[in-house]
Amino acid sequence: MSQPRPHLLIIDALNLIRRLHAVQAQQGLTPAQALLATRANLINTCKKLLASSEPTHVIAVFDGESDLQSWRKGIYPAYKEGRTSMPAELKEGLAELQDAFWECGVDALLSETDEADDLVATLASGVAQHGARATIISTDKGFCQLICPQIRVRDYFNKRWLDAAFVQQQYGVTPEQLVDFWALTGIAGSNIKGVPGIGPKTATQLLQTHGDLASLLIACEQEAAGKALLKLRQHRDEALLAQRLVRLKRDIPLGFNLKDIRYPPQIDAES
Repeated sequence: MSQPRPHLLIIDALNLIRRLHAVQAQQGLTPAQALLATRANLINTCKKLLASSEPTHVIAVFDGESDLQSWRKGIYPAYKEGRTSMPAELKEGLAELQDAFWECGVDALLSETDEADDLVATLASGVAQHGARATIISTDKGFCQLICPQIRVRDYFNKRWLDAAFVQQQYGVTPEQLVDFWALTGIAGSNIKGVPGIGPKTATQLLQTHGDLASLLIACEQEAAGKALLKLRQHRDEALLAQRLVRLKRDIPLGFNLKDIRYPPQIDAES
């Protein structure tokens, strides 16, 4: 009997947990009750994801407790400044929620130095390079830059695929152009500034005309450069910094192999 083509299910753990917890926190429950309800819903959601995705491998990726050591903070101290912090009771209960994934046969990956987004990108890109499939469960549109025939992004809460058609409708560009789109517009939620005076509409028009940021940086040096390109010329360094911050890393050493996160877990499969 031939083995199925590998399909890695990657769960953006805190993205999922925080949204499940926010629903419970609005129900008038005590913090302890909200955490218990979140745990129960997490197990139920995880089982649904496993059943619908039918993965051969699965992992839940967590951010570390602090992003102070992240490489993005190192080059841009204002990164993610002003974001709403995680509720204290949820932070204290993360170990229990991580155990909930274990109950479902899902291993967890956490790093104190690497952001979950980069870990997810490394995992997805790694399997894609070998012709396997990866499905990312997250509402984070930053993962759309990874979209290709082997990598899909699923917004579980809005029951939609964040695919190339979604990117085209939302931004007017291709997934390959998204990093440069955000390099121009910035990302408010991460406190990444981009180019002052260039909004989404202008960024879309520029990329539809010139293709990518590298070409735009050449065009903005021409004598006939228009108003938007002149803004880019004045803020070249900001655009390049934003591009670097927005682009997900895909080459982080992970310290484990795909066989270590088989689903169902190997011990279950052999019993």
